[in-house]
Amino acid sequence: MDMLQTAEFWIGLLKIIWINIILSGDNAVVIALAARSLPAEQQKKAVLLGSGAAVILRIGLTVVAAKLLALPYLEVIGGLLLLWIGVQLLGDDEGEGAEAPHSGNLMAAVRTILIADLVMSLDNVIAVAAAAKGNMVLLTLGLAISIPLVIFGSTLMIRLMERFPVIVLLGAALIGWVGGETIMSDAVLHGFSEANPWAHYVTAAAGAAFVVALGKLLQARHATAA
Repeated sequence: MDMLQTAEFWIGLLKIIWINIILSGDNAVVIALAARSLPAEQQKKAVLLGSGAAVILRIGLTVVAAKLLALPYLEVIGGLLLLWIGVQLLGDDEGEGAEAPHSGNLMAAVRTILIADLVMSLDNVIAVAAAAKGNMVLLTLGLAISIPLVIFGSTLMIRLMERFPVIVLLGAALIGWVGGETIMSDAVLHGFSEANPWAHYVTAAAGAAFVVALGKLLQARHATAA
């Protein structure tokens, strides 16, 4: 293929890989949170399935992301969905003093990963699409190379969460933060957020606080019921 011999192709590939390294941190946190409750032998399967399916999903999203982001209330719904996911992931945890329960369901974990990645990737794929400049071979190859990066990051996060349980709380707060940001990024709120730059950070912080507060409340109820 002649395109493989051009400097533009390789520069574009490096751009896509770098963009994915920068933007995959929050996705690795979601994958780790969703997979950590599974038995050890299923954690690797969840990470592999979730990471691979998420990257394939991003390839499809790249084609329609710009049009989707223009739809009113789509990001509001997506942000609320992220808040719910964050609460569920934290609420299902047994607390900082306990070991991971290792009793989750593989397909439920993969489903959670895909839903969260779908919402969190809408903005990200626009940057990737811009770097690819319409070259689907470049786009597919760049995203495929990013799979090992996401897998490595997710696996590392699972180990860190098992050793330092407070990271679970921080991870849930991050999901809440992204959820708040997503809500404020919606097309119908564009004018308000442009006129009030502080609202973006206030909404993000409120999302993080909401997930942590409600998640801890659910933790307490589970502990009481047990």
